[in-house]
Amino acid sequence: MDPDTVLRLAHEQAMQYPSVEIDHPFGPDNTVYKVRGKMFMMAFQLRGIPSINLKIDPLDGEVLRDAYAEISPGYHMNKKHWITVAGAEVEADRDGTGDGDDDDGDGDGDVGGDHLDADLLHDLVLESYCLVVSKMPKKDRPVDPVTFGGRSDDG
Repeated sequence: MDPDTVLRLAHEQAMQYPSVEIDHPFGPDNTVYKVRGKMFMMAFQLRGIPSINLKIDPLDGEVLRDAYAEISPGYHMNKKHWITVAGAEVEADRDGTGDGDDDDGDGDGDVGGDHLDADLLHDLVLESYCLVVSKMPKKDRPVDPVTFGGRSDDG
């Protein structure tokens, strides 16, 4: 998924959540998404590439960084609790042979490893929002972070 699409989809999703506000505390080029005053996502340019920072469970973050080239430790954030997501152009022929084949034969154009898709991005934005909400006093939570968006304890 290309970086502009990552930003667009993440923005559209975040704006559907209850009590979300946009702020620019770090200047006009950094868009901070907050729920009840607490940041759960930030959109910015990293070396000219549209990117987002999202809060993450530390164990999930480690797995995701290992599995996806588009996910790295949170830029200018606590590397344990935040990730940076930047889309990438997926080329159909990255093995350089000119035959249009991918190297691992699965038909997705990659040379091994997974690529960020809209479903994973959706899950990451939802997880970030719910992690921040879960740290709020219960009386201040706009949603139940355990069940919001189809989440539950058992799954």
